[in-house]
Amino acid sequence: MPAGYFVTGTDTGVGKTITSCALLHAFAMTGKSAVGMKPIAAGCEQGKWVDVERLAEASNISAARALINPYALLPPIAPHIAARQAGIVVDLAVIQQAFDALQERAEIIIVEGVGGFLVPLDERHDTSDLARALALPVVLVVGLRLGCLNHALLTARAIHASGLSLAGWVANQIDPHMESQAENIRALQKRLDCPLLGVLPYRERIAAKEFAGLLDITQLSQLRKR
Repeated sequence: MPAGYFVTGTDTGVGKTITSCALLHAFAMTGKSAVGMKPIAAGCEQGKWVDVERLAEASNISAARALINPYALLPPIAPHIAARQAGIVVDLAVIQQAFDALQERAEIIIVEGVGGFLVPLDERHDTSDLARALALPVVLVVGLRLGCLNHALLTARAIHASGLSLAGWVANQIDPHMESQAENIRALQKRLDCPLLGVLPYRERIAAKEFAGLLDITQLSQLRKR
């Protein structure tokens, strides 16, 4: 049975894409066919949606761009605003159909969310509704910076309130000058009821394949067996 994970973050810009790509490489290293999906991308740079490009490059199978990224929005703003400006209505059923099609092609699907876990997608739905529609366990990316403890714990509470399982979390060192990083990580390990999959160090140039070796995805496999 194909499996997948929904990658969300404590905020925008905390490393969801690099974590998603590292997960794809990590599963590929175990011999799994793995494909990344970015249901909604907001922000086009020189005619490209960079997150989508990176996910496609990290996947070890190819798939139609319409399946990997059903909704590509131009401005780098909240998706419900970008969609309204473009006269588009984000339809969760369209995303579900694309996900189902990807399931026929890959054993592992890594779905990267947009923004944080409760970012609005339209007037009625937010990212949590998308994750719930796909019924995927969630991997939480915590951007290590001042305020991350509160953001991480609030996000974890929102994930549980949505009825979804929090499969694991990744600590991403986005602020090289953050004080007491180790203490912050230990505080979250005590308070989040899921395993720490790995700590991603700060890098000027990020190599997702290199980071794959820093993630312990065996803990995710154990979750699937329970």
